[in-house]
Amino acid sequence: MKPDTKLITLGRDPEANFGAVNPPLYRTSTVIFPTLDDYDAAKKGTYKYSTYGRYGTPTTQGLEDALAELEGADHTMLTSSGVSAFTTVLLALLSAGDHLLMADSVYDPTRRFCDHELKRLGVETTYYDPTIGAGIKALIRDNTKVVFVESPGSLTFEMQDIPAIAREAHARGALVVSDSTWATPLFFRPFEKGVDVSIHSATKYINGHSDVVMGVISTTKTHYTRILNTHKNLGACPNAGDAYLAQRGLRTMGARLRIQQESALKVAAWLRDRPEVVEVRYPALPGAPGYDLWKRDFTGASALFTILTKPYTRPQLAAMLDGMKLLKMGYSWGGYESLMIPIDPTAIRTATPWTHKGATLRLHIGLEDVGDLISDLEEGFSRANSK
Repeated sequence: MKPDTKLITLGRDPEANFGAVNPPLYRTSTVIFPTLDDYDAAKKGTYKYSTYGRYGTPTTQGLEDALAELEGADHTMLTSSGVSAFTTVLLALLSAGDHLLMADSVYDPTRRFCDHELKRLGVETTYYDPTIGAGIKALIRDNTKVVFVESPGSLTFEMQDIPAIAREAHARGALVVSDSTWATPLFFRPFEKGVDVSIHSATKYINGHSDVVMGVISTTKTHYTRILNTHKNLGACPNAGDAYLAQRGLRTMGARLRIQQESALKVAAWLRDRPEVVEVRYPALPGAPGYDLWKRDFTGASALFTILTKPYTRPQLAAMLDGMKLLKMGYSWGGYESLMIPIDPTAIRTATPWTHKGATLRLHIGLEDVGDLISDLEEGFSRANSK
């Protein structure tokens, strides 16, 4: 089946649920075992169903099965947030005395976890230039256990040569963990590119409606049990109601992304021609930084990108942002609504200093009419320029 068909059919079984098209919402903590043999099987880990609500329900397992198939993984686990997905994986794969290589463009909460919690536990983190490619070889040590990639970075949008990084990492016995949220399971096949563990914030496009917080961990058989044990020990389980909503959002993800990608390309191209814009960082835009890598390794793009503008004073920036009618200021992304926030990467870069002196704005393009979005931006620039 093609991906669009998989989005509609995977993870649901109407015949097993009295003909219901959508999988029912199972809310439970206790699971009743009908026989002593079943009870004993549960203790051995061989029971045919989940043995406790924290370990999963038919609602969560249906979503896990669908996402594993979409991403080409052997197994998928849901967690309570995108942050809990990467923290679970890093805690499962790293121990005191280990070394971690982390892309300098990584999501800020990932960096904070490395600099505080992993450091406290005796794990050393080295941040590397995300565009290093095969040059990562020079940074890999005998105790390097994980190389973490995020392509593109969700603030500054550097593309990474993941196949080249994976070859060097595997040659030295290190695993590759990818934050694949931006591309979704539709547009990037991580395990075909050498990734060992792929994580997502399902909060974003998988759910798609800005009303769920959830994470996803997908991996191969080789690493599944190790990560699953940590997942169980941390209790990072999702809410069953959130899993229900995320599975419903999954059904329309392909249609939403096609519209949003088309709109994002139009808005990005319009912005590139604006005199106020120094650079558009959207890898799917021809000529943008990282376009060749995106074209080689990805089959599509989401609608999140960053623009670098000429210098603005704070009153000018406030005049622009405070008056936006459609592109409102708000964290997260991946929903149906458009967003725009100012960002300052200088404080969170160590391997690759951020030197741009103007404003840096991250945009998420939603499902609104493109003409309306462009008008909103044009009026915003006008307010800033006249201040």
